[in-house]
Amino acid sequence: MIQAEIKSLLREDISILIKIPNSGKHYLCDCGEASLLTVKEVQSVSALFISHTHIDHFSNFDGIFRHQIGSGEKIVICGPKNIHKQVEARLKSYTWNLVDEKAIEYEIREVVSEAEINVYRICPPYWNLELSATQNFLFEDENVSVDCAVLDHKTDSVAYLFREKDSVTYNENASGFRKGKWISELKAAFETQDPEKAIEIEGTVYKATDLFHLLTRNEGYRLGVIMDHAVCESNYEKIKIVFRKADLVYIETFYKDEDRELAGQNYHSFASASGKIMKDCDVKEAVPIHFSRRYTENDRLEIETAFYKAFRSS
Repeated sequence: MIQAEIKSLLREDISILIKIPNSGKHYLCDCGEASLLTVKEVQSVSALFISHTHIDHFSNFDGIFRHQIGSGEKIVICGPKNIHKQVEARLKSYTWNLVDEKAIEYEIREVVSEAEINVYRICPPYWNLELSATQNFLFEDENVSVDCAVLDHKTDSVAYLFREKDSVTYNENASGFRKGKWISELKAAFETQDPEKAIEIEGTVYKATDLFHLLTRNEGYRLGVIMDHAVCESNYEKIKIVFRKADLVYIETFYKDEDRELAGQNYHSFASASGKIMKDCDVKEAVPIHFSRRYTENDRLEIETAFYKAFRSS
């Protein structure tokens, strides 16, 4: 099951590490200051997901690539419009005469819209951008696929939903057959929707469709990260489409309810608004994150109380 760890302390800028159990790969959501993020964790990050490039979400990008240079790996960076230009500017601001072109490769995926993703390649030592493709999906690897929603924060702010791959399990008690390689063959036929595939079990040949009742599809865990966004219906409609019935969502809750006027002025959310949209999305669990640095620990508790009151109200 996908796991998430907030790597920032209360008054630090936000950064969330997404972990896949039994995998060496991690994903990082936003690059704010993060005292709890270790060098080892940074070096295991295979993809970064940037919501937007306000300084509190992007200031630590230099620290991230400082510990990735020399890995020889391809690292994916996803982010809003112009993310490729901003990454290029950060990389070109340093001198790289001691780093060769095989030290690392970044693949930058610019979210023009939910259905239009520009893909760029950039490598040392000159860091010249190369547009390599335009595609209609954001990210997928052997562990997860990632959907997104482009929200309004007086700039594009990309919210991400990580979907663990579905799994198929075999019900041994219901079959009466001995285990064998036929189980993997049956699962493959189930996944590829090949009902006519011949499956031989103990000398007898069956159609795969006659054995599909022995399998159960288990929907993968869905974990969302929604960063800065204005409280408005257009944002909420997008959130409902992508995050409905998610298992767990971390959502920006920058202000207390009493400061909702500030929230409106700064295109942020506030406690009860974030809690209510999570309730409206019927998510199983929600966690408020990313509080204004003006707030103390007591203020944070007040925000959480208002958030969960709205989220859990009948």
